[in-house]
Amino acid sequence: MTADLNRRNFLGKGAAAGVAAAAGTVLATPAIAQELPTLRWRLTSGFPNNLDTIYGGAVVMAEALSEITEGKFQIQVFQAGELVPGAQAIDAVQANTVEIAHTCGYYFTGKNPTFAIGSTIPFGLNARQQNAWLYHGGGNELYNTFLEEYGVVGIPGGATGAQMGGWFRKEINSLADLSGIKMRIAGVAGEVMSRLGVVPQQLPGGDIYPALERGTIDAAEWVGPYDDERLGFYQIAPYYYYPAYWEGGLTIHFYINKAQYEALPETYKVALDTACKAANINMQALYDVKNTAAIRSLVGKGVQLRPLPRDVLDAAYKATFELYEEYSANNPQWAAIYPSWKKFRDESFEWFRVAEYTYDSYMYAAQAAGQ
Repeated sequence: MTADLNRRNFLGKGAAAGVAAAAGTVLATPAIAQELPTLRWRLTSGFPNNLDTIYGGAVVMAEALSEITEGKFQIQVFQAGELVPGAQAIDAVQANTVEIAHTCGYYFTGKNPTFAIGSTIPFGLNARQQNAWLYHGGGNELYNTFLEEYGVVGIPGGATGAQMGGWFRKEINSLADLSGIKMRIAGVAGEVMSRLGVVPQQLPGGDIYPALERGTIDAAEWVGPYDDERLGFYQIAPYYYYPAYWEGGLTIHFYINKAQYEALPETYKVALDTACKAANINMQALYDVKNTAAIRSLVGKGVQLRPLPRDVLDAAYKATFELYEEYSANNPQWAAIYPSWKKFRDESFEWFRVAEYTYDSYMYAAQAAGQ
């Protein structure tokens, strides 16, 4: 089934009807719809369109928004580099070159590491916990207080679940084996890995394969089996490590020019928020289906699956929380969010250990034993 068909099925069966119900009576009557302005926005994606699931999140949102508003509020989606390079997406929103972008906050940690905390940071929340924190734990409100300094509003709009730890040319048996490795890895995770001896490189998705092929880098992480197989990394780097301790539950955001957002009629704000929720749920579901098939395919092609060694994880955990303390001491924006995030994380972990972890552990063990 194609991505387009999946999107149509999703929208037809659930999103368009569900979002209209969620919006309530403000969307109910044609008379009200006729009074609303016709808007045409442009969206720049942080991703190439050949990565149909992560790029497709913006398309799902735009299609849902158009259907909810009966075509009166439309957003045209452009892939990374078509209007501006992916690394300049937030700059373009700030400058009102485009009204909206769809990308990962951690791509912009060069501006401020606080950009990453709304998307994912090392040893953070899993996908469900991330949604809980952003939607109902005060997380997105705190994140938007930070984003106000950039004239931007952020709305969650995509999720990948726990990602893979990446592709390596050589096997990693211990922490010492990381020393001097040039690895494509972005944001706060790159800083942590640098403290473990890795030389981090920040490259957009489309540049990773050529860099691996030329030997400019020795290792790379991207998302997970589905996207990674499409990008062909297995052809060059045979060792595939898990998990990505730096991305336990990535959220991609829609970043909107604040003045443009505030000028929207309230009905359009509700419609936009609901369409973003549709994109968020749909992307996670698609990855869960596609990664299941892709990991089997990759193993069938000879890929060597390996867990990250325990001493790597332990060293990374120690370095991560030392780094967070440094940020808290030196970065007021980080310090305004991190304590709430950390409290939510710790309390959520306590609950998830009770039911979720024990259930999952038993079921996975039973299945692995052939029961």
